[in-house]
Amino acid sequence: MLIRVKSLSYWTKKYGTLFFTGFIVFLVSIIPVRIYITSLQAPQPQAILTLGGETEREVYTANFAKYYPELEIWVSTGIVPQEARTIFQTAGIADNRLHLDYHASDTVTNFTTLVEEFKKRKIQHLYLITSDFHMPRAKAIATFVLGSQGIVFTPLSVPSKQPKESKLRILRDSGRSILWIITGRTGASLKTRQQNLYAFK
Repeated sequence: MLIRVKSLSYWTKKYGTLFFTGFIVFLVSIIPVRIYITSLQAPQPQAILTLGGETEREVYTANFAKYYPELEIWVSTGIVPQEARTIFQTAGIADNRLHLDYHASDTVTNFTTLVEEFKKRKIQHLYLITSDFHMPRAKAIATFVLGSQGIVFTPLSVPSKQPKESKLRILRDSGRSILWIITGRTGASLKTRQQNLYAFK
């Protein structure tokens, strides 16, 4: 009777896949715990994060920030600095409260490029401002990226007339956020290459 012995590579691949899947599940499962603990530690927002993309977001943020003079403001890859500063100065927001950051290239990197800055400043709770159509995707990404680092957020939606983004985009960027948690990379460079490729087709 012939008994086939499965190779070492088979078992390595099988259990390696199981281990990797279990590791991802473990990483993702601790995020709700971190969010819960942080919510108790910092029940009130300590700063404002605005995602760039629409001028209305800066205008909304400037008007909102007037009522919370103790909060510093970060705008991630928004309109050009001169125009942004004019909006905030017109609203009476001191320039030393405003941080204009242009390192992000998309919504995922809006969060990943600033999360270390928030941790360094011991900011555990943010007001998150973006357009209403964009908020579901922003919330999904923020839950993974900020939540994994022990930072929670309170969303504030800016009204718009644009349709909601597709669930596919939300799933895609949720996956990129998990990739960042595991590897420290967001896949933004691959996305840029794909966009350039399509541009020449």
